[in-house]
Amino acid sequence: MKKPSENTRINPVQNMLKEALNYEPVVKHQYAIVVPCYNEEERFAYQEFKTFADQHPEVLICLVNDGSKDRTLAVLRGLQTECPSNVCVVNQAQNGGKAEAVRSGMLFVHKNYPSSLIGFLDADLATLPEEWLMMAKFKEANPKFGAVVGSRISRLGANIQRDESRSFASKVIKKMIRTILKANFQDTQCGAKIFQRNLIPFLFSKPFNTPWLFDVEIFLRLQEKFGKTTLQRGVLEYPLLHWTEVGDSRLKLKDTIRIPLQLLKLYYNYHIKSKPKSLVSKSKKQKIKIQPTLN
Repeated sequence: MKKPSENTRINPVQNMLKEALNYEPVVKHQYAIVVPCYNEEERFAYQEFKTFADQHPEVLICLVNDGSKDRTLAVLRGLQTECPSNVCVVNQAQNGGKAEAVRSGMLFVHKNYPSSLIGFLDADLATLPEEWLMMAKFKEANPKFGAVVGSRISRLGANIQRDESRSFASKVIKKMIRTILKANFQDTQCGAKIFQRNLIPFLFSKPFNTPWLFDVEIFLRLQEKFGKTTLQRGVLEYPLLHWTEVGDSRLKLKDTIRIPLQLLKLYYNYHIKSKPKSLVSKSKKQKIKIQPTLN
């Protein structure tokens, strides 16, 4: 039998080295941003989202089309085509409102992707995705918090542009929210929020009771399951550096009038209707299990 040449014996090793050098690992989406979209064809920040997706392959962007009547779905599909590795699209045939769009997107990401930190962001980019990512990394550095939420606090050095014409109504609503939550929240309604993965099923499995105040309801659900002191110990308000109010995204006057009624509804559902549950002894209350993020 002819003895194999030296070159023949080396080739398999060379092939293995070549394959190793050319190996491209599957990108792990460590973070996931859910973006609810309704009739965004004309104003969707296509280039901004594309640039962010290209620069941050570790972040999954889940765009939820909330039954738009224009060509929003086609725009979202276009971005998905250009960034297939970290942009996905969830299409809801009927408009269900922001709360339902966020809920379906959060559950979709939790089911289909292993992201350790999952949150949401408004499509108008009042808060930039870059700042959302800063919030996520701050959460990683402080694993004792189960959630980090953006707070639009005006202060020196921060560029927070809000409509002051609604300041009186906002103050009244804020006071009502603080009373219901029994916590000194500065801003519950900011559209930038992040949660650790193990909280998603409990917080988002059931539909929300109100279309505009689902943020408040999220915190009420945390209190209902883990105890009244949960918000103080497990949720951190993160002061944003930039926030710009977009005119088309503001609540209409009739919605502002409805908010106090919706708050009363939440108070009834979580403090009166479910009162027997709150009588369970503290020893039986579950505690938030903070899972340090894997790097």
